[in-house]
Amino acid sequence: MIRTKLTTKFGIDHPILLAPMDKVSGGTLAAAVTAAGGLGLIGGGYGDAEWLEEQFSAANNQPVGVGFITWALAEKPHLMDLCLERKPRAMIFAFGDATEFVMKCRDAGVPSIWQVHRVEQARQALSAGTDVIVVQGQEAGGHGMDRGLATLLPAVRDAAGPDQIIVAAGGIGDGRGLAGSLMLGADGIMMGTRFWAATEANGLNSAKARLVEAKGDDTLRTKVFDVARGLDWPWHFSGRVLQNDYSRRWHGDIDALKANESERTRYNEAEAEDYATRVVIGGEVVDLIHAIKPAGEIISDTVAQAEELLSNAQNYLT
Repeated sequence: MIRTKLTTKFGIDHPILLAPMDKVSGGTLAAAVTAAGGLGLIGGGYGDAEWLEEQFSAANNQPVGVGFITWALAEKPHLMDLCLERKPRAMIFAFGDATEFVMKCRDAGVPSIWQVHRVEQARQALSAGTDVIVVQGQEAGGHGMDRGLATLLPAVRDAAGPDQIIVAAGGIGDGRGLAGSLMLGADGIMMGTRFWAATEANGLNSAKARLVEAKGDDTLRTKVFDVARGLDWPWHFSGRVLQNDYSRRWHGDIDALKANESERTRYNEAEAEDYATRVVIGGEVVDLIHAIKPAGEIISDTVAQAEELLSNAQNYLT
């Protein structure tokens, strides 16, 4: 078994976190990841109190955490209290200054996790005293920035020092990503897209099938679908998605899409399985996804492959 500061901190068997994907990472998936020895995190996303209550119940008393889009949580701060009342195993914040929320977690005795995309963001997280820093590379599905994980991760480790718990995210879908991340300075990994293609993930099976069929070359970082959905994301974040007809039409003409109400309406009124129009969020790791599997099997496969690679590492030494 792989032991790191992350597994010790949370008392988990494997250094694997479920990314809190908005509405995809529900209580059932989070519970399955925890039951398999990782740490499941419910995707609180933009904030929906009723949905959150349902997902905590769906977790069926498994120790799970919850994550939020930081700038959206700042607009609904009461959701922080709702979650803390549930005594989550951890709370994770991404896309914004989470200092206030880290302090609230500390006061409540709940471990905090802060996702970063730049070294200066990591320094901010360190100053706030967050328990765990997630370093996300641009390869990730969903929102992020433009630094690659292979250089950003060791840079954050150098800035943070040896004692800070650091988790790698972005483009990780199997044991090679886990083993490689440990060598680059991480104490574990967080996977999103790979768990989106899990049996227990919320969402349509047809959308999951598209992740299996897609290639990394089919993905794109864009703001098209934020504009189409009327989401006021900060300018420096874009979302990695599977390209479709809608993104190909509007990716190079965002200002025109902002001015075209009928096209935005067409997007929002499209059928859920109209994938020529509707977005399927996914990262470059889709190259490594070959089947929809239960979360427990994804974890066991990932850990077994990483253990084999790490066990054979001495073969590279003469």
